[in-house]
Amino acid sequence: MDATEQNYLPKKKKSETEDEKRRKKIVPGSLLKAVVRPGGGESSPVDGDQVVYHCTVRTLDGVVVESTRSECGGRGVPIRDVLGKSKMILGLLEGIPTMHKGEIAMFKMKPEMHYAEKDCPVSAQVNFPKDDELHFEIELLDFAKAKIASDDLGVVKKILIEGEGWESPREPYEVKARISAKSGDGQVIFSHTEEPYFFTFGKSEVPKGLEIGIGTMARKEKAVIYVRKQYLTESPLMHIVQDLEEVHFEVELVHFIQVRDMLGDGRLIKRRIRDGRGEFPMDCPLQDSRLSVHYKGMLLNEEKTVFYDSRIDNNDQPLEFSSGEGLVPEGFEMCTRLMLPGELALVSCPPDYAYDKFPRPPGVPEGAHIQWEIELLGFETPRDWTGLNFQSIMNEAENIRSTGNRLFKEGKFELAKAKYEKVLREFNHVNPQDDEEGKVFGDARNMLHLNVAACLLKTGEWRKSVETCNKVLEAKPGHVKGLYRRGMAYMAGAEYEDARNDFNMMIKVDKSSESDATAALLKLKQKEQEAESKARKQFKGLFDKKPGEITEVGSEIREEPKTIEEVDETKDNDDDDDDETKEEEITTTLSTERKRKWSEKAWLILKNVILQIGIQLGVALLGVLIFQFVSARFT
Repeated sequence: MDATEQNYLPKKKKSETEDEKRRKKIVPGSLLKAVVRPGGGESSPVDGDQVVYHCTVRTLDGVVVESTRSECGGRGVPIRDVLGKSKMILGLLEGIPTMHKGEIAMFKMKPEMHYAEKDCPVSAQVNFPKDDELHFEIELLDFAKAKIASDDLGVVKKILIEGEGWESPREPYEVKARISAKSGDGQVIFSHTEEPYFFTFGKSEVPKGLEIGIGTMARKEKAVIYVRKQYLTESPLMHIVQDLEEVHFEVELVHFIQVRDMLGDGRLIKRRIRDGRGEFPMDCPLQDSRLSVHYKGMLLNEEKTVFYDSRIDNNDQPLEFSSGEGLVPEGFEMCTRLMLPGELALVSCPPDYAYDKFPRPPGVPEGAHIQWEIELLGFETPRDWTGLNFQSIMNEAENIRSTGNRLFKEGKFELAKAKYEKVLREFNHVNPQDDEEGKVFGDARNMLHLNVAACLLKTGEWRKSVETCNKVLEAKPGHVKGLYRRGMAYMAGAEYEDARNDFNMMIKVDKSSESDATAALLKLKQKEQEAESKARKQFKGLFDKKPGEITEVGSEIREEPKTIEEVDETKDNDDDDDDETKEEEITTTLSTERKRKWSEKAWLILKNVILQIGIQLGVALLGVLIFQFVSARFT
């Protein structure tokens, strides 16, 4: 289909809004307008604009029915509505968009144009003459584009000066703002325009509605935030008077400090002290990168004891490290990934994310809470594979895999897995050009899957390890290392028969793997015997009971403490299919994730127990029937 044909396709019709449906009910002569005083300018309010106006309703004889003006008996507080959002009588819905700012107009309305309209969304006051034709005098004080901050229109914002950037404060950011407040009738409540007011977002230190409005502002933005009484809550900023219906807050957002609760429990907190360059988070080192930082480490005590300062202790040379390799404490790395170049941040870190799981520097005791002052000087992202030839891509992949192998040997299995999975994701965009490249690529991908499977096995996720091995065996059913690793995963999950099948299949497809397979089968036999022995201990005394005593056996069953054993190591995590070497492979067996506690032989024992119980119950039931029969014969 070409562009010309597309132009003639019927456009999808927009569904009518409720206001548009209401406007269709207007009949000629039901709404008349007379301009009392012209307004200024040429623009008129449209849907989405907030309109501020005084309204006085009179009978055709000139008797005031109700008014917002103080000189006519009202409170002196004008009405605020958002066109297209607020509930309004039909006459004003149609009439106000015809006015200019400062204009005063008289609208003569039939009853169906105000509160006598069928299904009118606005209720009239008691004793209001809603069945009469009335005059509505409207003075349009102001209108401007509005930002709806709450669905019920209880918080509405009007922007006076646009801000910078897109980020807005949120819990638990620290905010500095100039704030003044007036009541709806213009009375000044307070003013913090000389010295900015400082508060922490989410701590109820300002009224709820004001906080909601500030949460929509950008840095250096200036706005008026209109807050109705349901959002006027008590706070250190102001005392709420009982009859206060609405407050207009004029706010200039001077600055806010980005504060991030990295764990969501208040233990690892990052505070941005100085802004960096670029846009957050697009210009942060979110992916694994080479980072350069200066930092100062302090104990989080009263003295803030400094135990390291890179500018002093490292001759002003920055620390350079690659993220994603466990080279710095976990809390340190988590926070630097969310920094912009040039940013200065203060990080408060608990022991388990600082040095309790990382080599402790001199002067840092075990269990110490740490504070780091970190300056991100810059970072280099990994090389983009786009445009690289096949060999260059495979070299890059091998470098990352080698890093993963190092992390694996260091026991950092999650980090190692992340490296392998990163390469596998990149491989989704690699297209080998011939059979030779296809073989190299396929072998590399299979090896990465098996590396991932080894990591999963180390972290006790044997089922996921099996699933990962299946990806290799589906592509290459006779893959010896795939069979071996899946067999180990099955053995860790007490799936002994499946493990035996995989180890036996290794010998069938490759005689050179017989020694490894035999060693694995011996270990498998040992595991089965241990499981059977454990099951027998748990059922100890079960078969020593006489008939009728079998129900007491349960009291003798005791659950023994779980043990973690190590399996013989055979194949290394970083070898290739064509050059396999002996390796270290410690598998987690009988892990906490395993729910199966009985071996297949133990299950056979259990079935015999159930059978014996069934026989005894049958004998007992037969005895009852014979007794009933004999009793019936002799009565």
